[in-house]
Amino acid sequence: MAETQRRENPAAARLAAIRLPEDEAGWARAAREAALSRLHKMGLPSRRDEYWRETDPSALIAPEPVEAAPLVTDEAPVFGEIDRLKVVFVDGRFDPAASDPLALEHVEIERLADALKADIHWARDLFGRLEETAHDPVPRPFAALNTATATDGVVVRVRGRAPKPISLIYLHRDARSDAVLHHLVRIEPGAELTLLENGPAAARFSQLLEVDVAAGGSFHHVRAQGRDHERRAITHLVGRVAEGGVLKSFTLTANGALSRNEYVVRLEGAEAVTHLAGAAVGDGAVHPFHHDDTIFVTHAAESCESRQVFKKVLRNGAVGIFQGKILVHPVAQKTDGYQLSQGLMLDGDSRFFAKPELEIYADDVKCSHGSTCGAIDEEQLFYLRARGVPRPEAENLLVLAFLAEALEEIEDPALAEDIRNRLEAWLRRRQG
Repeated sequence: MAETQRRENPAAARLAAIRLPEDEAGWARAAREAALSRLHKMGLPSRRDEYWRETDPSALIAPEPVEAAPLVTDEAPVFGEIDRLKVVFVDGRFDPAASDPLALEHVEIERLADALKADIHWARDLFGRLEETAHDPVPRPFAALNTATATDGVVVRVRGRAPKPISLIYLHRDARSDAVLHHLVRIEPGAELTLLENGPAAARFSQLLEVDVAAGGSFHHVRAQGRDHERRAITHLVGRVAEGGVLKSFTLTANGALSRNEYVVRLEGAEAVTHLAGAAVGDGAVHPFHHDDTIFVTHAAESCESRQVFKKVLRNGAVGIFQGKILVHPVAQKTDGYQLSQGLMLDGDSRFFAKPELEIYADDVKCSHGSTCGAIDEEQLFYLRARGVPRPEAENLLVLAFLAEALEEIEDPALAEDIRNRLEAWLRRRQG
């Protein structure tokens, strides 16, 4: 009977199976209980929900993950040449032996599990707090599920300029792993940090990153999602930016049966800035590729700037989705908002869905959005071939040129070059 109910209503079965972690401080338990209450009120999503029409959430809802074989490759690790502090997770569990000591000048860093057991901790004012605000006006049930259940991750507090990036490395070894990670980052006034993420993490991966940027602080985030073909992942970046603060994020996605990246950023102080960007390359010839970027940026103060630049290169039945919104409150005069989503189709079988939105209640603003979808420009291709460039190489050059605007959002030239090299390698493999 129980198995029949699981098959008929997997969402109900998933909710019923939730057990909150034990042995945590009272404030952590209260935050989890509040998240679970929100989740029960919202319910898990279905294809009938407005922001899930093009992405089937069933694999994310199922009580057990779909098996996903780890990718075996001799390719050099992403960011391998960058001087960084490495924090390694294997199938969602912190690996202290593979990680560097959690010590960095101007930075406090520790495991989430340790922070949630402390009676007094700065994380009390952040854990689940930003996630709670992210549901207005669009429910984000997987974010609430993450807050309720995640037991591992890192909490980072930055008091000055970090001398090198913190690098979160996600290794996938168990084909049935189901990883849930929750990270907290607090950037104090005038402080600065670069956070790197790379790796497939697990067969099914849920991640929530809550980022609080105080006045004049800067947070730079560069992520390369792992290349395992069969992995499924849902991630959330929820940010709050105070006066003069900066939050920038870039994500590279190559391969993956299902990837949904949600961004919810609120600009709360004058002259705050957020830039969100992504480059996705997918080939559905052998394995399915479905990639979804869903973004909501709120301008709640004067003279703030936001940019959304998302580009997807698709072939052989790959699917790309962009859902981006800019909301400008009446107090947010002199807003500068820019939004761009583009799909490059390398054949006639792939699909690209775009839903750009602007909702503006101020009259002194500069906001724009654009969305295009099409094939490689034949005139440009002819120009290169007429100068002796073979067709495969000419196509690769045009693909890289198409993605260039998204890569320009990466501030560190060394990180941008590493990402560009990954894209070139992906294109060469597809030629082979």
